[in-house]
Parts: sequence; structure tokens; C-alpha cells
Amino acid sequence: MQVDYHDILRVWREADTIPEIEHAWLFDHLMPIGGDPDGPILEGWTLLSALAGQTERLRLGLLVTSNRFRPPALLAKIATTVDIISGGRLDFGIGVGSRPSHPLARREYAAHGLPFHDSADATAGFDEALTVIRRLWTESEPFDFAGEHVQLTGAFGNPKPVQRPHPPIVIGGRAKATLRVVAEHADVWNIPGGDIADAISRSALLNSYCAEIGRDPATITRSIFLPVAYDHPDTTRHAITEALEAEFTHIVLGLSDPYPDHVARWVADELIIPNTP
Repeated sequence: MQVDYHDILRVWREADTIPEIEHAWLFDHLMPIGGDPDGPILEGWTLLSALAGQTERLRLGLLVTSNRFRPPALLAKIATTVDIISGGRLDFGIGVGSRPSHPLARREYAAHGLPFHDSADATAGFDEALTVIRRLWTESEPFDFAGEHVQLTGAFGNPKPVQRPHPPIVIGGRAKATLRVVAEHADVWNIPGGDIADAISRSALLNSYCAEIGRDPATITRSIFLPVAYDHPDTTRHAITEALEAEFTHIVLGLSDPYPDHVARWVADELIIPNTP
């Protein structure tokens, strides 16, 4: 948000040449949630598809797709298309959707004619959505699905994603109900940083939910989003160290606009390499 396509493309192309940077992410909002509320913002999956075609190495995704915006079968098709365009580099990031307490996030639903259901309804629909998305990516025959929130007749995904059995599923969120879905479906779990004690507590809760269903919690990679302070890199380096010590091994560094010249190289030299053993 608050940047144009060419700004984003410049940063991603530079990052694609820097091996210390392993993955790059967009987010999924239709209107800005910071800065000028009427400022520019591009649709996430369309932009991701364009960037997938103009990079070669980076893994890429949305952190995270709002499950409220797109029907799950359509989303499965969109994600498959991006995985194919990227040559199998998609990490499929998804979450329940915008926090109901965030007014700038809520307004985008009314502005685009999208329903905004209560959290319990949205979380139940999220679990069903992940079930059908996985089936569309993997099943070799058409199928019907009669859920409470998702109903499909003759559903079938062709072609399949490049990655088999499917792209890694990255679920973002911290609510207890979401963490139960993480335990069931996720390969990677992401939480916003800022309060490392809370992140550690939520990670322990996720472990307990995994134990309830007989899943090894070590099979879920722990991911954390940390904002980058351009003027205070020591603050960001300290946050990275804390996260790594708490066994969050997948670090997403958030860059604020405007993007400085050669910001990807700066991130690698100032933030990543100092924290690499």
C-alpha cells in the first residue's frame, strides 16, 4: 500500500539476486490499512502473479490471503496458476481474514460488496475452505462437497500445482480457534511479532492442539513477522535474535514505504547476515 507497481518490482528484482533472502511476501487488503486511507493499493494475487513471472529464485506468497475475499475453489485455481507461473515457488499463505476490531480493514468489505460474518462463522468456513483447496490440488477425479459453509458440485482442479502433493500451506493468526486449524492443516504457522512472550505462549498452545490430534508439532515451521526499523537496525536485529532463540526459524521482515534505494541489499547486510550462524 502507498507504493506503486514499479517500486515493488524494483525491490523484488533486487531481492531475487540476493541468496540470503529466501522468500518475499505481499499482503491481502483491498484498501490501505495505514497512511492515506484513499491511497494506492494493488490486488494481492494479481500482483503476485506478475512478480512470479519476473523473478526466478525467491519463494513467494501472500501473508496472508483473506479467506473472506474469494470462494475457496476459485482461490485454489488462482494459487495453482501462480505456482505454475513461478515454476513451483509458491508458499500458500492464508488466514481467516481481517480482524473485526480494525476499522480500516472492515471498511473494505462494504466498499467491495463483500459479506463480513462473525469470527466463529468465519473460522468454521476457513477449516472447510482448506479441506476443499487441498482436495482440488490433489484428487484425480471430480468430487462433491456438502459443508455448512462450502458447497461444491463436480469440483475438479486441472492442472495441478507444480509442487507435489501441493504448495506448502502457511496459516497466519493467533486466535485459539485459528490455531486449531493450524494444527490440522498448516505446514508453516505465522504470527505478527512485537510481543515475543505472546508468540511463545501461542506456540506452546499450538503444540497442545497438535498433541490432541496426534500430530508432531515439529512438523509445523514457526514463522514470525517483524517490522524493519531503517533508522534503528539494532532494534530489528535484536528482535530477530529473540525470535530465533524462541525457535521461530522463518523470519519475515516487513519493509515500510518509501523503499530506500538498494533496500534488499541493505536488509541482507544489516539484518540477515549478522544473524546467520
